[in-house]
Amino acid sequence: MASNRVKGSAAQTAEAYFDAWRRGNVTAMERLVYQAPSDFSVRHRKLSDELHVESLQLTPGQLRSRGEQTAEVPFSGLRRLSELGDWPFDGTLRLAVRDRSWKVLWAPETLHPLLKDGGTLALEEVETSAAELVTSEGDKIPNDSYAEAYLDPLKPEFEEVNYGWALVSKVPGQPDRTLLHREPKANVERTTLSRAVQAAAARALDGVADSTIIVVRPSTGEILALADRLGDNYSAVRDVFPPGSTFKTITAAALLKGGLDPAAQVGCPGTYQIPFHGAMSNDGEVDRGVVTFTDAFAHSCNTTFVEQATTRLTGEELSRTADEWGFGRPIATGIGGTCGTVPRTDDLDMLAADAIGQGEVVATPLCMAALAAAVQSGTWRSPRLLSPEQVRRIDGTPHEDVPMDENVVAALRDMMAAVVDYGTAGEAGLPEGVAGKTGTAEVEGETSHAWFIGYRDDLAFCVFVRHGGSGRSTAVPIAARFFKGL
Repeated sequence: MASNRVKGSAAQTAEAYFDAWRRGNVTAMERLVYQAPSDFSVRHRKLSDELHVESLQLTPGQLRSRGEQTAEVPFSGLRRLSELGDWPFDGTLRLAVRDRSWKVLWAPETLHPLLKDGGTLALEEVETSAAELVTSEGDKIPNDSYAEAYLDPLKPEFEEVNYGWALVSKVPGQPDRTLLHREPKANVERTTLSRAVQAAAARALDGVADSTIIVVRPSTGEILALADRLGDNYSAVRDVFPPGSTFKTITAAALLKGGLDPAAQVGCPGTYQIPFHGAMSNDGEVDRGVVTFTDAFAHSCNTTFVEQATTRLTGEELSRTADEWGFGRPIATGIGGTCGTVPRTDDLDMLAADAIGQGEVVATPLCMAALAAAVQSGTWRSPRLLSPEQVRRIDGTPHEDVPMDENVVAALRDMMAAVVDYGTAGEAGLPEGVAGKTGTAEVEGETSHAWFIGYRDDLAFCVFVRHGGSGRSTAVPIAARFFKGL
């Protein structure tokens, strides 16, 4: 009767099988299996190769007897996949007496439970070319930043194909199921935007339709904020508008360069008649009598600027001064951009209109922010939204920095400070240290555009509200909200 005795035990066979499996000895495993399929070795090696398995841990549980000739061992396993890390699973090793010895009853689900009923496992590559633009600090751009119209079209410039991975279970007749995944990394590119400055700029525009605020760092030309709510597809960096009295900054620069002293006594009548030409009036025809040139700038006297420009300047001199302060230069930001134009004129009436930012003078809000920055730093710098290397790659080489006339710059700083101290931007809630120039640009048949440009420390800005009314009542409060939000 000894020939009928069963060789070994269920526990010994199970232990030997787990040991061979841990060592990856498929041949030894196959010897312990009853009627192993012909592709037994191939299945094991294929699963490890295709899923990029680096290691396998197996922890058997208690052997459970299912009668004299059958048993099973529950076990937990942990495969480490090179792309996706640890992937745990639970299984059951079934054993039975066959041909008078304990054998493993192998099925595909012994290898992994999801291989039951024709199921397969696949490691799939997930491709992305996404680019993510972030702030200069590496943070996400704040939500509702009003910068999306510039950033979204820029993303394709930085798209590179990156790969992620997904482990997918496929069972016939059922939808595919993702078990593990690793998202492909987006290519991250830093902009010059400051998280805090962009957030403050965007919130300052909340509730104000058709508005924009651009903030530039005068010492570098970096665009710290670009919040644009202009309607009808208008762009704060590409579309030009009459700048109104903010342009008096340029006219003042031309007059100062021509020798007019900031303390010089000048007339500011309610209306001024150019000899043998048209008449120009102050807002509300306010007559201020004789004032200093600085006071005329602070109170935005149209009549002063018309008289001084038409008697002291030529159209060519005004146009040339505008070009020196950025109008005649290409701007390379990384998102395109233009400055503005001041056509040369021999017509005195047109020169008078141009001198106060009407006539044929037009500028972008970007250009006017760069102008304010140049007054603050004494150097005109081409504003940029990306690193110098990326700007060159996308937009071409930016214009080099241009030092401005020191005497003119010093006088303009005092005059712009006077605007906030006691002029058109006085008592408007602006913090100490802000200097600027308001502007109200008339538009025939429509509401005027509201402007306010200026700076405080190493922040220069331009606020523009299309058809927003007066600079003082509409644009200045936005600047005050911006500074409060910083």
